[in-house]
Amino acid sequence: MKNVRMYTVMAASPSDIPQARQTLKEAIHAWNSANTSHRNIILLPLLWEHDSVPLLGDGDGQDVINQQLVDRADIIFALFGSRLGQPTSKALSGTVAEMQKAHDAGKPVHPFFYKGDIPQDADLEQLQKLRDFKKNLGGLHADFVNNQELTTMVWQAIESDLARLEFSLEDQTISDPSKAKGVDFLIQPASERYADTDSRGRLKYKIRRWVEITNRGDTDAHDVVVEPVEDQNFWVQWNGPIDIQHGQTRKAILQYTMATSRAEIIIRWTEGGEEKSMHAQLD
Repeated sequence: MKNVRMYTVMAASPSDIPQARQTLKEAIHAWNSANTSHRNIILLPLLWEHDSVPLLGDGDGQDVINQQLVDRADIIFALFGSRLGQPTSKALSGTVAEMQKAHDAGKPVHPFFYKGDIPQDADLEQLQKLRDFKKNLGGLHADFVNNQELTTMVWQAIESDLARLEFSLEDQTISDPSKAKGVDFLIQPASERYADTDSRGRLKYKIRRWVEITNRGDTDAHDVVVEPVEDQNFWVQWNGPIDIQHGQTRKAILQYTMATSRAEIIIRWTEGGEEKSMHAQLD
């Protein structure tokens, strides 16, 4: 693959939410599976447990992590559960130090707070410190209650960041007709939790899922069809074949089953009289 651009995405967090860190890593890999082949962009996750190495230095351990990870990162996700983390010599916690350093360098920092059940053995002092920090945090933060919600918000934040990071390249492409890129599909899975009642009137929570397909290219896609890859245990509701003009977004409704362990779709379309297709992994 030629001219692939790489952006590094760092997970900053205390040690109490390993599952959220793993979800972020998986969301990045899923984005690569859905987008790298046709957008020539690859995202590299950075996690201290995998990407930092012991190193003697003049500062403390946090200074080493800042040099090895924060300085390399293009995008930072700050994930919090029930702890703020242990204080450092310069900040309220190591995670806060990473956020501050990245923000001071002009890098996008996305704070996400887990809003699910708090562990019974949670450190109440740490929990209160986290709540005070969240209350006084500037900018905009988001809450998540499960891995699917976190994945959706991560993808949305990544797309917002890439739009900024790629702005100069996009501008060059638009100003130079010789660099026309044809159909360029952006695949964004999304979900939301909503309340419903069963046949006995009992309250239940369900998840509504869909995928948004945006043609970011400069060419219309004709006769677009979206369907599950063969042997996938879910359904796609798609009123097609339809055309997706450049700049347009269309939504496909997803219906998962109890047997759905992974979801992958195939998109087929006609471009310039030629039949084309692409795969996108959603989970």
